[in-house]
Amino acid sequence: MSSLYTRSKEFTRNRKSQSDSPPASPSPTAKTLRHERLSRLESGGSNPTSSDSYSDRASARARREAREARLASLTSRVEEDTNRDYKKLYESALTENQTLKTKLQEAQLELADIKSKLEKMAQQKQEKSSDRSSVLEMEKRERRALERKMSEMEEEMKVLTELKSDNQRLKDENGALIRVISKLSK
Repeated sequence: MSSLYTRSKEFTRNRKSQSDSPPASPSPTAKTLRHERLSRLESGGSNPTSSDSYSDRASARARREAREARLASLTSRVEEDTNRDYKKLYESALTENQTLKTKLQEAQLELADIKSKLEKMAQQKQEKSSDRSSVLEMEKRERRALERKMSEMEEEMKVLTELKSDNQRLKDENGALIRVISKLSK
């Protein structure tokens, strides 16, 4: 009896707490359940006996308990499935993170290698440009020196042509003097 008494107390407590809350619009499933109850009452006749109502309550209670048991088993299955799924998802995310980390490290190493190569090439280019500029300066100096030598040689050539012409003139004069002397000595 005490178990029935506690249940009825709980039932009335639940009733009171539900009645205290503001009325909400019934869901479509609640509407269909209410409709089914009304149709059962109408089909059962207008005067149900007390034993019928007790057996209806007992069968309803049994159905409710069976439904709750099914729901409990379904929720436990769903929880197990979701736990498994979460574990699988977590493991796959971990493996994906690890592969991404390794790829990132490889990319960073490759980037560092490329940067060092670029720096070396830039240094070589600067060295080449400095070498080129020094070579260009040396070539300019040599060219200036050669131009000076050419101008000096041109000067010498002018002097040589003058000397040749003077030498030729002196030879001609010497030949004329020799003739004059030979005529005088005869």
